Amino acid sequence: MAAFNLDDYIRKVPDFPKPGILFYDITSILTAPQVFSYCVEAMADIYRDRKIDAVAAIEARGFLFAAPFAVRMGIPLIPIRKKGKLPGRVLAKQYSLEYAQAEIEIHPDDVPQGGNILLMDDLIATGGTLKAASELIAESGARVGAIFGVVSLSFMHYERALAGIPIHTLITYDSE
Repeated sequence: MAAFNLDDYIRKVPDFPKPGILFYDITSILTAPQVFSYCVEAMADIYRDRKIDAVAAIEARGFLFAAPFAVRMGIPLIPIRKKGKLPGRVLAKQYSLEYAQAEIEIHPDDVPQGGNILLMDDLIATGGTLKAASELIAESGARVGAIFGVVSLSFMHYERALAGIPIHTLITYDSE
């Protein structure tokens, strides 16, 4: 498998979604099939020999990486969606983003009881969304055994919110 410098495929967009925020946009990875494939295969290589009962993904960009990974690994995909997007019985959790308040939901019936879940998103910043998602998974009867992000922003100190959970990423930015 050929390796790629992912930084070459991550667009930095200043002042999005509001002034003062530097947005790390992964859409250039998605438009480069060989690079996108590299990311999915790298994830599979990392988790191939670990017992994972399902992968849970954060809407929306987390879905893009988790879906091919789940198919590749032969495991279920559990969507974690924004408020009001899942029908039927849901569990919900409010949390703070670095620039807003938000709420996510999960179908607790989709979570394997006692399962070891890999939680995935495209980018890890403050860890607030992933912490809320891990709490939803725990409330649903499973545990988050690991977290994966394609990109991490270590200068946002996500490890504070996600203490005790192993985290793996493909590229880390140490400063803006």
